[in-house]
Amino acid sequence: MDIKGIISISGRAGLYKIITQGKNAVIVESLLDKKRFPAYATEKISSIEDISIFTTDEDVLISEVFKTMLDLYTGGEAESHKADEKALRIAFSKILSNYDMERVYFSDIRKVFQWYNLLIKEGILKLEPVETEVPAAEGEASTVDEETADTDKAEKKAKAADKPKKNPAPKAAKPKATNTPKPAQSKKPTAVKTGSSRGK
Repeated sequence: MDIKGIISISGRAGLYKIITQGKNAVIVESLLDKKRFPAYATEKISSIEDISIFTTDEDVLISEVFKTMLDLYTGGEAESHKADEKALRIAFSKILSNYDMERVYFSDIRKVFQWYNLLIKEGILKLEPVETEVPAAEGEASTVDEETADTDKAEKKAKAADKPKKNPAPKAAKPKATNTPKPAQSKKPTAVKTGSSRGK
């Protein structure tokens, strides 16, 4: 998700994309009607990647809120920002349950839904695909191993066929063993475990 170069201008609806930088102004394009115009430094311009939402704990960047919305709406559009206040507050509570109800106004909630839907339509916000490794079937794995083994065998045979055959050296005749009398070996007595001699 890349929201760099996307800004909001105080007093103007929607979001704007920075096209080019001028001396005293930036040329922006509206995401609503695609009209271009200069935005001057005197106007309150905010990069949306720097905007955060008040919560009862630490403030949360709006980019993190958008990520939660992408997962919740599976990459699709959310409720319209023109829906009634009760419906939008309930929906926003599912997105950011600990938002500060005193400091986050209903106008802010409407902006979040409007901006999210605009960025979805422009293809700027996208649900990132999850890469998963698909294990090969046992039959497929064994087939690949067998094919690899067969290829290796064929290559070895081809290399062996290319090599010139060498005449093996004649084997030297082994002298015949003569029957010589072996010296008599004295037999050692073997230890035999016997049972108790009682009763014999």
